[in-house]
Amino acid sequence: MRSNRATLRAASMAATLPMIVGALALGIPAAHAADAPARDTLAGTKPAWATAKADKGSTSDSAKVSARVYLAGRDAASLARYAKAVSDPSSAAYGRYLSAAQAKARYGATAAQVAAVKAWLTAAGLKVTGTTEHYVSVSGDVAAAEKAFGTQLHNYAKGSKTYRAPAKAATVPDSLDGAVLTVTGLDNAPHKATHSDQLPGPGAAFKNAGPFSSYYGSNVATTLPKAYGKAIPYAVEGYTGKQLRAAYGAGAYTGKGVRVAITDAFASPTIAFDAATYAKKHGDAAWKTGQLRQVLPKNYTHTGADECDASGWYGEETLDVEAVHAVAPNANVTYVGAASCMDDDLLDSLSKIVDNHLADIVSNSWGDIEANQTPDLAAAYDQVFQFGAVEGIGFYFSSGDNGDEVANTGTKQVDTPANSAWVTAVGGTSLAVGKGDKYLWETGWGTEKASLSADGKSWTNFPGAYTSGAGGGTSKTVAEPYYQKGVVPKALATANNAAGNRVVPDIAAIADPNTGFKVGQTQTFPDGSEQYSEYRIGGTSLAAPVIAAVQALAQEARGGEAIGFANPSIYSKYGSRVYHDVTDNPTGSGLAVARVDFANGVDATGGLLTSVRSLGKDSSLSAVKGYDDVTGVGTPASGYVDSYRRH
Repeated sequence: MRSNRATLRAASMAATLPMIVGALALGIPAAHAADAPARDTLAGTKPAWATAKADKGSTSDSAKVSARVYLAGRDAASLARYAKAVSDPSSAAYGRYLSAAQAKARYGATAAQVAAVKAWLTAAGLKVTGTTEHYVSVSGDVAAAEKAFGTQLHNYAKGSKTYRAPAKAATVPDSLDGAVLTVTGLDNAPHKATHSDQLPGPGAAFKNAGPFSSYYGSNVATTLPKAYGKAIPYAVEGYTGKQLRAAYGAGAYTGKGVRVAITDAFASPTIAFDAATYAKKHGDAAWKTGQLRQVLPKNYTHTGADECDASGWYGEETLDVEAVHAVAPNANVTYVGAASCMDDDLLDSLSKIVDNHLADIVSNSWGDIEANQTPDLAAAYDQVFQFGAVEGIGFYFSSGDNGDEVANTGTKQVDTPANSAWVTAVGGTSLAVGKGDKYLWETGWGTEKASLSADGKSWTNFPGAYTSGAGGGTSKTVAEPYYQKGVVPKALATANNAAGNRVVPDIAAIADPNTGFKVGQTQTFPDGSEQYSEYRIGGTSLAAPVIAAVQALAQEARGGEAIGFANPSIYSKYGSRVYHDVTDNPTGSGLAVARVDFANGVDATGGLLTSVRSLGKDSSLSAVKGYDDVTGVGTPASGYVDSYRRH
């Protein structure tokens, strides 16, 4: 997967609640495979790229396999039903959450199921290497894996590389009676989150050049060429908590008593110092003892630059922690760092939050393109999200930073796990906050960039090429959830399927790095010194923690009672004044800002680069009146937080 930062990155349980493709996603006993009457098929375990054309032949019997067999639990269909009921404001069960222990007792795997799964795997010749509440991990050779899962493993060409994958969907003995949800690891293509190289990691310093605006429009670039027929302002230096709280209607709420968790990979060694320094410099409440804690693995893996690039994730954690505290200064923040950027490790972090109920609100600023998501992984993720829902835990995911993904991948698609019907996908905007912290307007975040001509009299090929924007669009794999029906326009819902699919995002907040947030982080400068420094940042990696923080304010307004999976509530408020209905053209004419950058990223010794960045130009996606695939239902307005109060 990749982190979503930028500057700079079905089976149906019921007709009303479509789920991920594959009956095992709901733990329903699968259809018997025609050629193996005593075995159940694990739908989705053969990846789409494992085609006959790409087949390079059998994998060596002695090659090593490491896999995870995810457990379906006692009653996966009931889990999904209850997750829907407790999250739906129109349901009699709304808000009747279970404790983590109750959820495990009602829906978790039984000791007998675990023992049966382990015995089957061991009998096939695989070694059990670990057991958790959610899965049994195994290792062994290909021959043993083929025996266990009733399929052949072949090598397949995928792009310029070759990976192993099942030649047909994996199966399990029907004597296990639906105990297995899915298996991951039979294919060895990378399943990971990668962070955008547009954002410098803390290993190398990054600073913004000026001039700046202190608020939107405060410093107009009168000496630069006009854009859209008028002089344009310089980009803001970076909004702070005071400005964001005003823009999104925080009022007197601070998130007091609410627990927010953040997941990313790895952990910044300077986060406590950086967060404390930033809060002090910008008037945020000082961090109290125990208000920021970290839950970290014993060991980290895949840390190298050619794998997960561990240091490149430090800025992600820094942004998330500082943004949550800036908007919800009294919320308790728990950072749960994954051992790596691999899906299995990120799933472990999410499960840790659910199994121990570490928070009610979880911000996740990472993801990958939907084409890289396999149904087996989607089923594993959805199970965690459903367990969270029954406990009153809501997950918020960045929608992505590449618009419709065409410029990035050549194919129009959404990002995942934001595409899950069980999470809140957070889109992005360009935000204008004026004098006196007054909210002026927002556009959908989408940037086109043109550079200043050599003679300084024009913008070269204005408005220039598309660079980045809020992720969104229509899923190809996830059916339309009930809460989107009647709100999402039919043309969007049916773009890939006449029956209707999930559309992303659900809600939005500030993301454009050209109207971005200021963060503070210890970085390494060219002279080798390590210094705290500040820079402006954006991406839906900013939007996700901002919305998570706003939800913390809403939970406080609710008297501390958890909101849980928020999408049914978010859509029930659609069309009301609690949202800013964001469009790409809020002022009636084109919008742009002037931006000046250091060529070397640190100082003026390498020269300056001046460009114009147009707003509201998000690839083929458009922010329009009503629901749209850039900003969802819109952004929180004054009254949004109070709308969660019990009346």
